[in-house]
Amino acid sequence: MKKIMTGNEAVARGAWEGGLHFAAAYPGTPSTEILENLALYGDIYSEWSTNEKVALEAAAGASIAGARSLAAMKHVGLNVAADPLFTLAYTGVNGALVVVSADDPGLFSSQNEQDNRFYASHAKIAMLEPSNSQECLDFIKEAFEISEKFDTPVLFRLTTRICHSKTLVETGERAEIPVRPYKKDMGKYVMAPANAKKRKYLMEERIAALKNFSENTPLNRVERGGNVGVITSGVAYNHAREVFGDTASYLKLGFTWPLPEKKIRDFAASVGNLYVIEENEPYIEDFVKSLGIACVGREKLPWVDELTPEVIRRAFFPDSAESGGYAIEAEIPPRPPVLCAGCTHRGFFYEVGKYKDIVVTGDIGCYTLGIVPPLSVTDSVICMGASISAGVGFRKAVGRAGRKEKVFAVIGDSTFFHSGITGLIDAVVNKAPIVINILDNRITAMTGHQENPGTGRTLMGEPTHQVDLRALCAACGVKEENIRLIDPYDLTATREAVRAGYEAAEPFVIITTSPCALIKEVVKKRAAMKCRVDEEKCVKCRLCLKAGCPALNFRGGRIYIDRDSCNGCTVCMQICPKKAISKEGE
Repeated sequence: MKKIMTGNEAVARGAWEGGLHFAAAYPGTPSTEILENLALYGDIYSEWSTNEKVALEAAAGASIAGARSLAAMKHVGLNVAADPLFTLAYTGVNGALVVVSADDPGLFSSQNEQDNRFYASHAKIAMLEPSNSQECLDFIKEAFEISEKFDTPVLFRLTTRICHSKTLVETGERAEIPVRPYKKDMGKYVMAPANAKKRKYLMEERIAALKNFSENTPLNRVERGGNVGVITSGVAYNHAREVFGDTASYLKLGFTWPLPEKKIRDFAASVGNLYVIEENEPYIEDFVKSLGIACVGREKLPWVDELTPEVIRRAFFPDSAESGGYAIEAEIPPRPPVLCAGCTHRGFFYEVGKYKDIVVTGDIGCYTLGIVPPLSVTDSVICMGASISAGVGFRKAVGRAGRKEKVFAVIGDSTFFHSGITGLIDAVVNKAPIVINILDNRITAMTGHQENPGTGRTLMGEPTHQVDLRALCAACGVKEENIRLIDPYDLTATREAVRAGYEAAEPFVIITTSPCALIKEVVKKRAAMKCRVDEEKCVKCRLCLKAGCPALNFRGGRIYIDRDSCNGCTVCMQICPKKAISKEGE
């Protein structure tokens, strides 16, 4: 059967066809849809894990037990999972173990643009790179076979454009692969130093076998055309094909660690000018140059952003009149991201913003948008969970300097479970008088409403234990009187909680609890809840606009509320000093 699929959908389909038994992930764009689609296949156990490290460790345990296993994450998630990854390169596998890394060239939804291909060469594990959805399906099945044949984890590197673009895919049936038997083997799976040293020698033998495989696998293929040679991989292959067409010959690399030295030498010797086209770092290019082969890559290609056919064309054919794209007559206006109308975080940020000596250490999630005017409250965002840890460090430094800034660390519910708990413990044990603000909107919102330990449901839709944030904070040592649970739509309660936290001399926790305004049930419930402006009472002071709600605007000398956007959260109504805003029907 042929279907049009995104790369993520095709990875999930291919994993199912390849006999996958166990899958785990933490949601993160551009990888999220892999697990969402795997959960639709009843033959596979799928879970949202607490974080990427847990996901990989769980998949590793399933692999040791004999199950074909997969862990998926975005590129920065592999930083979190790096600890087990490097050790698993020593232990090897029982059932296949594939680690999907979805990189984000262009930083469409990420805080950096790292190239995770270097993880494969650093950890010394096999790596595959598909260039379209069909290859996503085919290569993931091949990855299972390689993993079991060579006793190695396999890194499966995707990029945003591969994850989200759709191409035609020919699907097949599921291969019923039994779970392998488990045999106790402490020398293989217990990485005490003496065992690890022995396994390192076996790793070197495996690497030699993988190098031979790389030279002969059809995953690395030569396509003959003109005298110009292009070495490429992933989505860059498609872009290079579009630009150079049949005027070039191509060495398309689908198996990219270890790289095939002899195949590269032979290809380079058979062409004239040699170009290396890849995203983002010169991973292949540096290897080619290390062989003493002259080639051109980053001398012409930009170091920042994703590649496109237009970027490649400008780099290699700067004098060409052909743009290769479509002319756009209208100039698209900028559209910066904002907190949604009715967002549960808006009232909290509004009240915090009244204090000029509060420093907000932020985190990864919707609440990152606290940086956007007119709220503009967030001072730093580093990585998942860093808000609390960085807040501790900031406060300790402020104390040393004799300054008085008050630190408010802001983190979401899913991110708190991911990597914020340890920061909270650090704050308590080291007596950091900061305010930890857990913005609990009952879902993992930014990546598309995935379950987390606070929702009471698993990825597979099963009811489960719902972690109590208040009890968890108390168990970590925060005093009961220093924990406030509030409705963030209630500005009076929010204002009082912020004031109490500001004045506290000990670790203080504010938990704002209200479901995301975009959850379907919430949207239905609030469908008729709209606010309106009474023109006679409105004095056009525009204080209501300071909350930054996109449903509110000022034009023609009047305040308007977009009825289609408004969901009656009443934050603007509570801000208005003249009571000029009210709910419809009141």
